[in-house]
Amino acid sequence: MIRFYFILIFFLISLLAFLKAPEYHLWLLAIGVTEFPLLFFFITLGITLTGFWAHKYQMAGTILGILTMLIFLSPIVRAWWVAKSVKTDMSKAFGGIPHSGANVVFPDTDHQPFSFLKLFHGEDTIAYHTLTYVKYKDTSLTLDFFPAIIKVGDELVFSKLRPCVIVVHGGSWAGGDSKQLPELNSYLATKGYNVAAINYRMAPKWQTPAPVEDIESTLAYLRQHSEELKIDTNKFVLLGRSAGAQIALLAAYTLHEPALKGVIDFYGPADMVWGYSIPSNPLIMDSRKVMRQYIGGTYSQVPQKYFNCSPVEFVTKNSVPTLMIHGMNDVLVSPEHDRKLIKKLKANGVKYYWLQLPWATHGFDYNLNGPGGQLSTYAVETFLNTVTQ
Repeated sequence: MIRFYFILIFFLISLLAFLKAPEYHLWLLAIGVTEFPLLFFFITLGITLTGFWAHKYQMAGTILGILTMLIFLSPIVRAWWVAKSVKTDMSKAFGGIPHSGANVVFPDTDHQPFSFLKLFHGEDTIAYHTLTYVKYKDTSLTLDFFPAIIKVGDELVFSKLRPCVIVVHGGSWAGGDSKQLPELNSYLATKGYNVAAINYRMAPKWQTPAPVEDIESTLAYLRQHSEELKIDTNKFVLLGRSAGAQIALLAAYTLHEPALKGVIDFYGPADMVWGYSIPSNPLIMDSRKVMRQYIGGTYSQVPQKYFNCSPVEFVTKNSVPTLMIHGMNDVLVSPEHDRKLIKKLKANGVKYYWLQLPWATHGFDYNLNGPGGQLSTYAVETFLNTVTQ
């Protein structure tokens, strides 16, 4: 009987691979279910195998256990299915298809978009330097710099004049820091990209457009120190997560920086006006509250400020190529933001690609080797290889 109840609990947990989490702690659990699926699979397998020594509800528990294990494996199956078309779709999106009788070479990564064996791998981080990049009257800001390195044999060799990815962390514009999810920073550094993960001025003390100004200061600092940091000052890319993606998108579309070659949006809000009108589940996050703190009031109080910090309003034909990555089970930032942004990108002829992960929720890239983590890392690397050529 106890076995059956345990299996029933894990069955209910497995449903987070398909259904949106209704509460904050269940959202955190959903990240584990979808990005560490084998962990939950093997736990359920162990419980189910105890049925050889159980008698009451043995058959019901075994059937439910098998069903639960299949559900836990579903993110892996769906990741494999998505992976089948990622390379081709990105090639079409960024001009890697043949035209005028010529074959266009599409810069590709040196691995497959998804590998089952990689689910068992861990991730290492490399050493970085913390540097102060700007000093204001009331504060100073730092960034964590991961130097581009290339592995030759068993040795890591620091390369020369490589592109730089500026990473903007998430945290509802009021939390988080440059130490957030450093695994991707390290990975990109080993692929030959300098990475600058920045801290920026946060709400409620500072409000928009302060973080965009901080990105401008970051670019100025990296240019000033490009020789010692070995940065190609003609090749910058912005990457942001969640609130950081809104900042990265807004900076990409409003700074009009010639050296900026692209922007990467991990589950970020692109239309702040629409976002305020459709708040997220208050049991997970009071989205209107965090927006008021960041923008400086309600929409009725400061409507122009909501417009001014909506990236979707500043897309033009000269906007940089854009990569969007979003879990379709996101409970904090709706994928509708991507759809609205895509409409503007299409209308202006801007190259873009939208990687949709049907099983994933907000923060899916917590595990770089999980189903969503692998696909998003592949897309990021391929995008960087393309726009920095």
